[in-house]
Amino acid sequence: MAVLSVTTATFQREVLQSELPVLIDLWAPGFPACRQLSPRVEEVARELEGKLKAVKINVEENPQVAQMFRATEVPMLIVVAGGRPVNAAKGAISKAEILELVEPHLPGAEDEIPAKELPALIKAGKVLIVDVRDTGPYQRAHIPGARNVPGESITLAAQTLAMERKPVVLYDRSGGEDVRKAFDALQQIGLPAAILKGGFLAWESEGYGIERS
Repeated sequence: MAVLSVTTATFQREVLQSELPVLIDLWAPGFPACRQLSPRVEEVARELEGKLKAVKINVEENPQVAQMFRATEVPMLIVVAGGRPVNAAKGAISKAEILELVEPHLPGAEDEIPAKELPALIKAGKVLIVDVRDTGPYQRAHIPGARNVPGESITLAAQTLAMERKPVVLYDRSGGEDVRKAFDALQQIGLPAAILKGGFLAWESEGYGIERS
């Protein structure tokens, strides 16, 4: 999703009335730090499409918005959720710092398990790991012990999964739309489930082992 340009006239509709949390990039022409930050905001917007709306506001053309947030310098990032500001940061922060800024306010964050917590749950036998990617990616590399149930088959497999009497932890490549759909399907039939935050890429980035089929 592209970063949307917002003005004072469209601010209420696009930001305050948004169903999704909104990341606001307050910027102004002629500031190198604003140019550095902009592509990072765009990258985060693409990665979190469907979970986050990203907008940019030129404070020179829309000073009322800057005054509203008491912005005395640019760039400045503000997270708005439920029509109110919930987080903010100044300067050309890194992509990782932007993610830290927005992630606590994303929809479904309470349903996610960080990769660092998963090995202990697996070792204790407390969860059933399910890879919802297609068979090809699963065979190339997957979390040890994970079952492969492609997302479109998750409802058909639900009865078998329920027989394990364990909460299901779902993952795809990076925690995107596919795993969220599978999670929603299990929620609708009452099967306890969670999502691996960041997906298989997060597992790999922590340096944990993988299996190949």
